[in-house]
Amino acid sequence: MNVSLDYLVGNSDLLLEKNVLNKIMDIQKLGTEDKAHVFAMLDAFLQSHKAKKVFAS
Repeated sequence: MNVSLDYLVGNSDLLLEKNVLNKIMDIQKLGTEDKAHVFAMLDAFLQSHKAKKVFAS
């Protein structure tokens, strides 16, 4: 089942997979420093992924 985070708060129709929403909720429970580590890893991965797409085209 897909769940919209924004839909839950009434802002959009963006759909999130349930497992993605669960991970977001878990991240929200982390302390500030742990969140920073998670976001740094995620940012690095996404930047790398975007660069690979650019160079592949």
